[in-house]
Amino acid sequence: MAITGLPPADDADVARVTEALQMITPRWNVRILLALNQPPQRYTEIAAKLPYLQSGQLHPKIRSLCDAGLAERTEHSTRHVTYGLTTRGRQLLPVLPVMVAWAEEHLEKPEQPLSAIEQVEDSLTLLARRQAAVILWVLKSRQEVTARALARIVIPDGYWTNIYPPLRQLIDDGLVMTAGNGQPYRLSRAGDALGPVFGSLSMWSAGRSLDHAALHPLWGRPAPGPASPALAWTSHQPGLPAPAGPTQPARRPGWQPSELFSHAIPARVKAALPTGGVRR
Repeated sequence: MAITGLPPADDADVARVTEALQMITPRWNVRILLALNQPPQRYTEIAAKLPYLQSGQLHPKIRSLCDAGLAERTEHSTRHVTYGLTTRGRQLLPVLPVMVAWAEEHLEKPEQPLSAIEQVEDSLTLLARRQAAVILWVLKSRQEVTARALARIVIPDGYWTNIYPPLRQLIDDGLVMTAGNGQPYRLSRAGDALGPVFGSLSMWSAGRSLDHAALHPLWGRPAPGPASPALAWTSHQPGLPAPAGPTQPARRPGWQPSELFSHAIPARVKAALPTGGVRR
């Protein structure tokens, strides 16, 4: 049953993408997926790769990833249980370098460079906010929309002014912009550049190859977005889109899933991860 005023195909697409974001956004989930990205391991082996997580934190998170179909538990005997990624879990990992590429170009650069895994986590925090995906979807489709019209699509059964809190948050996050009170809303340059991220999440959630992300009917059609206004970012706002400036050619970093741990955990942990992966 449709939950927004979007066409059925778009409504289902947004719902799948939102569900995917909810699976991987909770704290540590991406790091656990990366730790599981090798032949099945015992619980103690996984825990050794994530020394900052206590057993009481790690076990329920692994269980939730198993429930989501991203990881699997195999009981070989009463005393021999292993955990590993499912095929669906492994297919999700190539989405992470896409997020890194977007973050490197559009998120604010802090004084201390962030590791790739931290860039992924910052990106997920922005995209998984309440109603964020639907609002961004509508603005990408309609280009410019008033708050009242946007509310009719995003929350058709709710009071229309309820659209303002998530809209203000997306403006604060630098993904949406408006010329002022009563003026329509539209995507910022950073918001419009989310095409590869949403396209990849859409393909993965629909069980299709990420190679088709560029063919997404909405996010696969790149269009130049309006320049974001200059903002006075401060050091306590990490992960926010950077203020507008001269456009730089997009870099294609050679991130591999195993390298997303760089600078985030000890080198001995990185060494235990596989060297293979998807290179962009």
